[in-house]
Amino acid sequence: MAFNIVLIEPEIPNNTGNIGRLALATGSHLHLVKPFGFELNDKRLKRAGLDYWQHLGVTIYESADDFFKQHKDKPIAFFSSHAKKLFWEINYVNDLFLIFGKESVGLSHTIVKNNQDRLYKIPLYSEHIRSLNLANAVSVVTYEGLKHI
Repeated sequence: MAFNIVLIEPEIPNNTGNIGRLALATGSHLHLVKPFGFELNDKRLKRAGLDYWQHLGVTIYESADDFFKQHKDKPIAFFSSHAKKLFWEINYVNDLFLIFGKESVGLSHTIVKNNQDRLYKIPLYSEHIRSLNLANAVSVVTYEGLKHI
């Protein structure tokens, strides 16, 4: 397995479907943390994931607390536009957990505050944009990581 891609409270089914497809393509496992902004049987999720969804390894958690209790001792990298370190500085290792927040607001303030040493961002070179689309951000980070493991 390459990575563990974690979406905390994803809101947009198309993004989640595309990220699921990416996870399968990269040999990664997808972790989805509730609450979701859609139902798992949403046709937009299935359309974005195409017929690959059935082959994808997916684990679902009832809450962020549930997820972190189960994986507290694992290697983790968090992603936020509020980070100081760039994603190129990550020590990419096999089975690393890549943690992404919801599309509208990202990771919670508490997660960001408590994980500054493991918090990374993708640099943006325009003052006219706040962030990348979630599926694009996950793609950038995942494929960069594959170069290192």
